[in-house]
Amino acid sequence: MGLSTFPPQAKTDIESYTHEKTRASDTGDEGFITTSSSREGVVLESDKSWFFSKLQRFAGSYGVEERGVERVPEDERRDTRASKMGGVWLAANMGMPTFALGAVAVPIFGLGFVDAALVIVLVNILGVLPVCFFALFGPKFGLRQIILSRFWFGHYAVKLIAIFQIITCLGWASVNAIVGAQLLKAVNPDIPGWAGILIVSLATLIICLLGYKAVHFYERYAWIPCFVVFLVVMGAFIKSGEFDSLLPLATGPSERGAVLSYIGAVFGFAVGWSAYSADYSVYQPSTRSTRSTFLWVFSGLTFPLIFVMLLGAAISTALVKNEEYQKHYENAGVGGLMAAVLTPNVEPGFDKACLILVALSIIATNCPNIYSVSFSLQALARQTQQVPRFVWTIFGTAVYVGIGIPGYNLFETWLETFVLSTGYWLSIYVTIALVEHFLFRGGLRGFSGYDVGDINKPELLPPGFAAIASCLVGVVGVALGMSQEWYTGVIARLCGGEGHGADVGVWLGFAFTFITYIPLRAVEGSCFGR
Repeated sequence: MGLSTFPPQAKTDIESYTHEKTRASDTGDEGFITTSSSREGVVLESDKSWFFSKLQRFAGSYGVEERGVERVPEDERRDTRASKMGGVWLAANMGMPTFALGAVAVPIFGLGFVDAALVIVLVNILGVLPVCFFALFGPKFGLRQIILSRFWFGHYAVKLIAIFQIITCLGWASVNAIVGAQLLKAVNPDIPGWAGILIVSLATLIICLLGYKAVHFYERYAWIPCFVVFLVVMGAFIKSGEFDSLLPLATGPSERGAVLSYIGAVFGFAVGWSAYSADYSVYQPSTRSTRSTFLWVFSGLTFPLIFVMLLGAAISTALVKNEEYQKHYENAGVGGLMAAVLTPNVEPGFDKACLILVALSIIATNCPNIYSVSFSLQALARQTQQVPRFVWTIFGTAVYVGIGIPGYNLFETWLETFVLSTGYWLSIYVTIALVEHFLFRGGLRGFSGYDVGDINKPELLPPGFAAIASCLVGVVGVALGMSQEWYTGVIARLCGGEGHGADVGVWLGFAFTFITYIPLRAVEGSCFGR
């Protein structure tokens, strides 16, 4: 059987499903259920406990978004400004975590500015492409990313993706909160790390509780003060004369290993948004141009990622020779490094104002993590879907605060480990999704291979056997190519110099998954006809 002969071609009129209702008996164990009511509540009252029904109505009366993982019907898609899709990513990446990944190129990966800059520019462009692609599905179907993933992984295997997504969202949120706490400590050494984490986390929680509109409104403007601060930091660093553009320009296996590992880290950071990209375009109308969506998301991602990472990498070159920079970095991490640039080169007091603004940029970075984690939690089972979205938002906040506080003093190690680990599983996820779309659903012809009416019917979705088997094989590839403090794979040792070699887990995960999924999916489709 040919690769594109299954599943059967679906209805192409997306709007014909706009007001469709799906009864609980037709959904398996956790289908999403919509009502025709104009209010945001979307889970039928008969399917929710008395307590959660009351809680949902109470929260809705205060402007909290009640819609969770359920499909957004066409008549509720009133987000008509395409620029909002770019704005949310612009703000999310115009912040300190992006700067931190650029800044660790020298002290953690041992690179200089030239080699780090090449990686930052080229790999970020590559890493954001899946994010832009998945954003196209939001306007087309009005489905959250985790539910869209059923088209590619099946009704049951997608639960595994939900678990990884939960870990990713909460892990990134904790790492980001630590960065914010470091900045606040650089402003006032008397502020303990746990207090800084709480300040950032509670501010993020308030916005995410309100939901989609609040997140987009905040992100639309939050990037502006951060961008101004980074311009000030760049000017102050140029004034300092500490930039070393030729450091270290090493060669040989060690340099190769460092570059390959940094490529994996940057790719993991950029592609990290792909598993919930569609969540931030679901309220766009289905008539939204795919070109417009792609370009807005692409612009919103690439500009801050490249600009801010390059700035971080440039400033970190001063760590090698400047003892004052080293002292600040040792005392307060990347926040201290930024303080070392600002304090002697700007007016007294203005440096602290800049650091506070950048610290608050963590809120914009964490909003997508904490808003989207609730959807993955709801997608785990019918019982978890019955819990309102905002309750899961509170739960997720409590978990990542609990992770971040004890991990405060291990930030650099956590950052390297986590961005690489994120890239590992997302390379597998992205590979399966893209292959399924372009080879098995006729993706070159657009979205005609998708029937939104199938999304709650396990018998019409892929069984998921090929996806699970390919994931397992992909994990083998990751294990062979990963290079972490606690483990270095066989192939990773061969790709770099002495010590930890080079981390190529992302690329081996992609290759192993790609090679495995195509034949397995063809066989699965022939056997099951879907």
